[in-house]
Amino acid sequence: MKKTNFIFLLSLIFTTACFSQKTFTLSSNDLGGETTKTQEFNGFGCTGDNKSPQLSWKNPPQGTKSFAITMYDPDAPTGSGFWHWVVFDIPANIDELVTNAGNVELNLAPKGAIQSLTDYGIKGFGGPCPPKGHGFHQYIITVYALKTDKLGLDENINPAIVGFNLWNQTLAKASIIAYYKR
Repeated sequence: MKKTNFIFLLSLIFTTACFSQKTFTLSSNDLGGETTKTQEFNGFGCTGDNKSPQLSWKNPPQGTKSFAITMYDPDAPTGSGFWHWVVFDIPANIDELVTNAGNVELNLAPKGAIQSLTDYGIKGFGGPCPPKGHGFHQYIITVYALKTDKLGLDENINPAIVGFNLWNQTLAKASIIAYYKR
């Protein structure tokens, strides 16, 4: 290899390593591009297992003091979408929610995390349950890196108020989208 080619290759590797950015990323071992009967709600005419998916995240921005997770369906025929899961005050040292952490009775969510009301009127995870024949709905699952350790809200708060507080405290966010139809 010629010396100039070697120097060019070495400088390219060095530049890529120095300037590449690690982005805040959300992933799931349980979800691909679609949700399944495992996540589907059990009620409102649906008969799924209502298990929240495993979620993990990496590369939060510097200054992150806590996390929040939401699952939202913008395609719900309500005029305002539908909130399926709202979790906040997740400690900054946590980077994963295990499968079914959204079941508040099982206490699988991290200590200190609050799972507030969904649009089903329940606390914790309420899985997909789109109307039959309405086609595919998007379920946007978002993790928020927050600049506060606590939002100062309780589990009885509605999703809109949580969303307002998230908007004011978000440093970064990452999302995945899964689809479902009945």
